[in-house]
Amino acid sequence: MRELLIGNHALARGAWEAGLRVAAAYPGTPSTEIIEALAQYPEVYAEWAPNEKVALEVAIGASIGGARSLAAMKHVGVNVAADPLMTLAYTGVNAGLVLVSADDPGLFSSQNEQDNRFYARMAQIPCLEPADSQEVRDMTRLAFDLSEEFDTPVMLRLTTRIAHSYSPVESGERQEIPLKDYVKQPAKYVMLPAFGKVRHRAVEERRQKLLTYAETTPLNRVEWADLRVGVITAGVAYQYVKEALPGVSVLKLGLTYPLPEKLVRDFVNEVGACYVVEELEPFLEDQLRALGLPVTGKALVPRVDELSSIIVAQTVGARVAAMDPAMVASDLAAVALSGAGAMGGQGACEGAHLEAKEAAAAAPADLPGRPPLMCPGCPHRGVFYVLKKLGLVVAGDIGCYTLGATPPLQAMDTCICMGASLGVSMGLEKARGAEFARRVVGVIGDSTFLHSGMTGLLEMVYNGGTGTLIILDNSTTAMTGHQDHPGTGYTASHQPAPKADLEQIARALGVHRVRVVDSYDLEAVERAIQEETAAPEPSVIIVRRPCALLKREKEAVYTVDPEACLGCRYCLDLGCPALSFNGEQAVIDPVQCNGCGLCTQVCPNEAIRKAGEDNE
Repeated sequence: MRELLIGNHALARGAWEAGLRVAAAYPGTPSTEIIEALAQYPEVYAEWAPNEKVALEVAIGASIGGARSLAAMKHVGVNVAADPLMTLAYTGVNAGLVLVSADDPGLFSSQNEQDNRFYARMAQIPCLEPADSQEVRDMTRLAFDLSEEFDTPVMLRLTTRIAHSYSPVESGERQEIPLKDYVKQPAKYVMLPAFGKVRHRAVEERRQKLLTYAETTPLNRVEWADLRVGVITAGVAYQYVKEALPGVSVLKLGLTYPLPEKLVRDFVNEVGACYVVEELEPFLEDQLRALGLPVTGKALVPRVDELSSIIVAQTVGARVAAMDPAMVASDLAAVALSGAGAMGGQGACEGAHLEAKEAAAAAPADLPGRPPLMCPGCPHRGVFYVLKKLGLVVAGDIGCYTLGATPPLQAMDTCICMGASLGVSMGLEKARGAEFARRVVGVIGDSTFLHSGMTGLLEMVYNGGTGTLIILDNSTTAMTGHQDHPGTGYTASHQPAPKADLEQIARALGVHRVRVVDSYDLEAVERAIQEETAAPEPSVIIVRRPCALLKREKEAVYTVDPEACLGCRYCLDLGCPALSFNGEQAVIDPVQCNGCGLCTQVCPNEAIRKAGEDNE
């Protein structure tokens, strides 16, 4: 069957075809759609785990139990799962286990651009990098076979463009892989120091076998063309090279760790000049240079942000075009030649990169900018409005509410990683004293609290902290597309499940002051924050209201009485997209308004009312 699939759906299809039985993940862009797709296959048990560490541990248990398993997460999620991953590299597997790392060059929805190929090298496990949806499907199937053949977890690394881009996929039928026997093997799966020493030797023996495999696998292939120029590349960068430089010879690596040393050496020796084109870090280039090979990479190709065919043309393409314009795509040859005299050194590289990014992002001058904002009716908006009003120090977290840091709210001081708000607020208190702690709050979402915030709250209680935690409970994992979590009462397949009680969890962790308020009631929110921050002991405020996008029916919209509007612009401090100013008065867009009513609470002259209400 041939169909058009994004990479994430192709991965799910390939895993299903490979006989996958158990899959676990925590939602995170650009990986989220993998589990959502797998949950549609009745033969696969697919779950949302509380965090990525637990997801990988579930996959490990399933693998040891004899079932092919998969754990999926975005790149920063592998940081959370790194502890079991490094030991899993020692224990190996029973049934095949695939770890999907979805990296995010360009930071479309992330706090950093880390390159997770280094995790594969650190753990000494195979890393596969597909270049389109068909390769995603094919490599996923192969990854399970490699996992079992070499007794290893296999990392399948996607990037945002591969995960979310459509391309044709030829799919097949499901392999019914029998459940492997479970055999008690403490020396393999119980990593006591004595056993770990033996397993480390097994890891090195496996690495040597993988090096041999890397030399002959069709995952790595040479596409010969003009021998004057060769390019070594992988993943989506391969597509940019093929588009910008169709006349050059290419060594496409599908297995990027371990590297096929003989294959790359033979390729470099066969071509004249050899360039390495890869996104982000010089992962391939550094290894090639360590082999003593004369290659050029990051001296031309930027190590920040996404690549594109334009960037490849303006960097490597400029060098190639100066030699022979025929080796550069005709529609990009002029772009490459225009930058030929400017090439030379990292500074020039970055200049060309920025020029290319600006050209790609060019828009008509009369279109206004659209900064990211919370949705109309977002239950988080009022909380940050109050926090800014009170002038508090806000240790934030990862979620939609991170937008509380942007204008006009500008009410967040820090945002480090999932679950860090509690630890950061505790550190601020310990550094500056209990009096300063009266001005500090930690802010976290319901899903993120269950992901990795509970331990931070326990830290505060156990070590004598006196801070306040605000849990923004909007009944979903909103930022990644409204996935369920243990606090929603539903599983990944939308089946009813026990619902975690945030109030009881906070009390069980030792917090005596726990209260719940409606996020649409600004007066109640402000009173709760003032009272709890004044208390010399840990406290939790659960600000509760479902995400505005979960509403089945729209609330009554609001409108502005032009005769009563003072033109004070106080309502604009909310940062609601439905509110704007027309000349001297506020205007509410009835299409965007979700009826939250926050604007009525900040208007000093009661000029904002529900549509249809009597103005008297």
